[in-house]
Amino acid sequence: MADPAAQPVGCLAALRRELAHGADPGRGDEDSVRRQWWAALATLQDDFLVPLGPQRGVWLAAPLPALYEPALLQQLQGWVWAPAELGDLLQASAPLLPATGVAAAAVEAGGGFERLPLEAGDGTDPLLVLITPRLQVAMALVGEHQARRLVVQFEPAALSAALTRLDERLQRTDPAQAQRLRQAIQALGPLQNDPQRVPQFWPRLAERLAAMAPSLTLQPLVHRGGADQRGNGTPPSSELALLEALTHEVRTPLATIRTLIRSLLRRSDLPELVRQRLQQIDGECSEQIDRFGLIFLAAELQRQPAEAGEQRLARTDLVQLLHQLEPLWRQQLQRRSLGLELSAGAELPLVLSDPARLETVLGGLVDRFSRGLPAGAVVALSLQPAGARLKLRLSASADALGPDEQPGVAQRVGPVLSWNPGTGSLQLSRQATQRLFHSLGGRLAERSGTDLTVFFPVAGA
Repeated sequence: MADPAAQPVGCLAALRRELAHGADPGRGDEDSVRRQWWAALATLQDDFLVPLGPQRGVWLAAPLPALYEPALLQQLQGWVWAPAELGDLLQASAPLLPATGVAAAAVEAGGGFERLPLEAGDGTDPLLVLITPRLQVAMALVGEHQARRLVVQFEPAALSAALTRLDERLQRTDPAQAQRLRQAIQALGPLQNDPQRVPQFWPRLAERLAAMAPSLTLQPLVHRGGADQRGNGTPPSSELALLEALTHEVRTPLATIRTLIRSLLRRSDLPELVRQRLQQIDGECSEQIDRFGLIFLAAELQRQPAEAGEQRLARTDLVQLLHQLEPLWRQQLQRRSLGLELSAGAELPLVLSDPARLETVLGGLVDRFSRGLPAGAVVALSLQPAGARLKLRLSASADALGPDEQPGVAQRVGPVLSWNPGTGSLQLSRQATQRLFHSLGGRLAERSGTDLTVFFPVAGA
């Protein structure tokens, strides 16, 4: 760990450590704390800020914009420290997705945020400091690998210290922005957190986490000093930086839509047709959130390939997992007018894999395999012994494909993605998919677009 005394004034990594001072060490892994981070952002915006109505305020974030509610972006002044690799992609005046409705009005009214460059010692764990007259909070992810935690601070002393450090940073790097921040805070007048609302934050966060469907949470491209801590000085490529920005821009509205859909589904007075449509939208959102999560995980493995000794494999009941996922896969395939047949014996041995990620990666494999199939085709999954391994095979009946419906040859558009001109489908490349399964202890063999096999080592073999 770098010596704090040697770090420049206003180092964001030091600010995160100060916010966590006195807190117990974390015990979470990366996926779990990312899920907590997204749930905390949704809780802060949906349950605390929006109900307060229009108000002025300021927010400062890194390494990407944390706020996404259009009304809030219109009301509040923001500053975002972002990786230099993203160039101008995160400028509020030029969003990656076209703005509509309130979001467009926010841009026209001068809302949004100023983009500032991250420095080498800042780190890129998420950070947010938000100040309004009626709510002040600082949030960050901190900790080393497998000792991660979410920190949320409402205490005035901690918030004052955070603002002081951010002011020092701006005074050193951009005095004009420092002056703007000081003026904006002074214009807010007296600041006070509602003593009755603050204790509600953690229970609301717990409720939201309990309602979240399992999905692979997106992680930032350059986090925890990745390359530096692993002894690899290779910087992230511009392609991976672009993937990070795109996944943020796509996942954020999808997560918001899914949250709103699930709040509506809790109502008991919905007509059955409306409920079915909402459930369909919820499923589509979850499917795309997981899909973008897999794309990002594949990009991470491309940038930092895991050594064999780093794999954390455990005994996994693949038969039980397949039966558990079968209803979800059946629903997803039915939305594309496809069928599913699953054949897996009950007495098959356990395999060695990473159960935490295997569920999502298998779902991504089924999605990738089925995207080129025509309506009416049936995806057949079979699991059977193959020596010291179990063989999971995905196949589609050849007679289900007409002469003009054979899957086209996918064209690579980089080390991670491929593009099928025949179907217009953007998906993981074969090499990226193989690398994903290798990280889970499996070996992927793909003989054609309609026949694919994954071998998993039997536990104890």
